[in-house]
Amino acid sequence: MREYSVRQIIEATKGKLLCGDENALVKDVVIDSRKAHPEALFVPIIGEKNDAHQFLPSVAEAGCKVSLVSKKEVSISEGMTYILVEDTLKALQDIAYAYRREYIHIPLIGITGSVGKTTTREMVAAALSGGYRVFKTPANFNSQIGVPLTLFSIPEDAQIGVIEMGISEPGEMTKISRLVAPDSAVMTNIGVAHIEQLGSRGNICAEKYHICDYMNPEGTLFLNADDDLLSKIKSERKIVYFGKNQVSNISMENGLAKFVAKIDQKEVNVELSVYGKHQIGNALAALSVANCYGVDLVAAAEKLKEFHGFSHRQQIFRKNALTIIDDTYNASPVSMNGAVDILEDIVPAVGGRKIAVLADMKELGEDAEKMHYECGEYLGKKNIHILVHLGELSKEIERGFLHIQPKGEVYGFLDREKMDQFLRNFIRSKDVLLFKGSNSMHLSKSIEELLQNELICRCDH
Repeated sequence: MREYSVRQIIEATKGKLLCGDENALVKDVVIDSRKAHPEALFVPIIGEKNDAHQFLPSVAEAGCKVSLVSKKEVSISEGMTYILVEDTLKALQDIAYAYRREYIHIPLIGITGSVGKTTTREMVAAALSGGYRVFKTPANFNSQIGVPLTLFSIPEDAQIGVIEMGISEPGEMTKISRLVAPDSAVMTNIGVAHIEQLGSRGNICAEKYHICDYMNPEGTLFLNADDDLLSKIKSERKIVYFGKNQVSNISMENGLAKFVAKIDQKEVNVELSVYGKHQIGNALAALSVANCYGVDLVAAAEKLKEFHGFSHRQQIFRKNALTIIDDTYNASPVSMNGAVDILEDIVPAVGGRKIAVLADMKELGEDAEKMHYECGEYLGKKNIHILVHLGELSKEIERGFLHIQPKGEVYGFLDREKMDQFLRNFIRSKDVLLFKGSNSMHLSKSIEELLQNELICRCDH
């Protein structure tokens, strides 16, 4: 972050200096008191369970000199500068809004969608790196809190940025779009993630389309032509579609795709190092963006090949002939079916079995049971004959699976530790296992236990 003065913070937030030095400078913004340091601005967020104002004394002890507050009755530490604002979250966003317009003058490409935002973000960044120094959203900083922190962390030498923009409730995307003011935007797909809060896929699509609210009027909107809702969007903006009609000569080699992509009448050979046929769509989005920003497609494709994915998102572990697919970061019906496709594409060693270890998918609303059942049916149509499942809703996966495969082998659990114990005894040395479920089901801990027992090791292709 570039130096930012208390005076600038007061101007951006319309706050009031309670005490301290209006000429003091900050070079970082933190919301976690444990990360406070002498050059940081501390922003105490009031959440559902915690009010970070309680950590003001420890922030001062860490040497932090400047803090926002939304309460007059706070413990004043000597040497601290306090800026009173009405709402610390809104103030964080107001600072980011001002900072973006004053200091960030590179193109920012916004990425949103129900499934695959993070992977698409990474692939767009990879493709653009064939011609630019690229900044991308760190970790999962894609929310009303995370996006401001992302903007503050853009380095001065970056030439282009890829910003992930997520939502979970109505009205969020407009707020985030206001902060980012994207030059262009990518919408990957419209699924059912957060349908419990937003009500319908149509509502989800409308909410995500608000990414355009503060987008550059001359910018480009990249839409998935294979999505039934995105393909019908009518907009006055320039639209570039990406989809399966741009692909030929597809081959899958042990779960990895090779194909020829046709982007703007130009053909390029593409070889991916992330698993699953569905990654082709993410690659097409990345190549479309790279082409729009003048990156040579061959260079973009070479950079895409270098991308190997990241933790808990279709990460592959192997020990001799045993293979485990870790896709435990989160789950929706679309991503679960995509993970099942990866399991089907990977060929086990002779004598090995394909085993789907699936857990509940959360926040699917009133149709949750139906969606789990349909995922079970999808699994049943594949050349996969063993299902291990965890959770109440996953019982519907079993029902759907057995409807298609009445003789399928099924083992259900409500307790993860009992499932882990079963798996330790059940796994054979040549098996291929897929772990997939919502993050709150903690399937990653099941894999971690296997790792700690030195049963498997990470595969870097």
